[in-house]
Amino acid sequence: MSFSQAKKGMVGWITLERPKAMNALSRDMIEGMTATLRSWTDDPNVRTVVITGTGPAFCAGADLKTASAAVAPGEKDFLDHIVIFFDTLRAFPKPTIAAVNGLTLAGGLEAVLACDIVLAAKSARLGDGHSNFGVFPGGGGAAILPRKVPANVAKYLLFTGDAISADEMKALGLVNEVVADAELAERAQALGEKFAKKSPLVLARMKKVANEAADKSTADALRHELHELRDHQRSWDIQEGLNAFVEKRQPQFKGY
Repeated sequence: MSFSQAKKGMVGWITLERPKAMNALSRDMIEGMTATLRSWTDDPNVRTVVITGTGPAFCAGADLKTASAAVAPGEKDFLDHIVIFFDTLRAFPKPTIAAVNGLTLAGGLEAVLACDIVLAAKSARLGDGHSNFGVFPGGGGAAILPRKVPANVAKYLLFTGDAISADEMKALGLVNEVVADAELAERAQALGEKFAKKSPLVLARMKKVANEAADKSTADALRHELHELRDHQRSWDIQEGLNAFVEKRQPQFKGY
């Protein structure tokens, strides 16, 4: 399938492994990664997911040689499957980290946009790239990128098809941290382990509210937050956290 999955502690790793094809996304890859994410959704031993690539690219987008392959009437085509993958990644209830190891374009950038946290190697370059081949984005390039960076910057990247440095993307707010190339995996694992020590229930609820806040008025977003808090007050995790604080020990969260 040209990707691998692994569990390192409580961090699940998905690694794209088509370096000669710049980790371009094939149908088998996106179906397999979607299945992996779904299998980890309710897995208590996976509390964070990291997505990264091998070779000179994180991901150069969809495999254009196979993306337009015909399918039988009524069957899902490549676009259906890749949208399902992005939707699954975007809605995943646990923290997701994009560990961007190299060139990131088109569908690769859309995968990054679907993650919660973005770490980038110093040498990485990120852009949209669809316009270079007359392809229209379908996973968030035109719809989500302007929500992550200033609108005029998003349009510049969309219209030119150019990629810019990880440092430039950090200055624009898309990238959270830029690290030395050799330190990327170690940093992603360390951050994933930090998230894994938190209450998975509180992180899932925080993520839900944060993801939906931009589409609500301030008053509605605050009401949503209060509603989640009311539910959370009935949880085991909040009682464990408060007891641990009083008893001066590390909490042992269970996620319910």
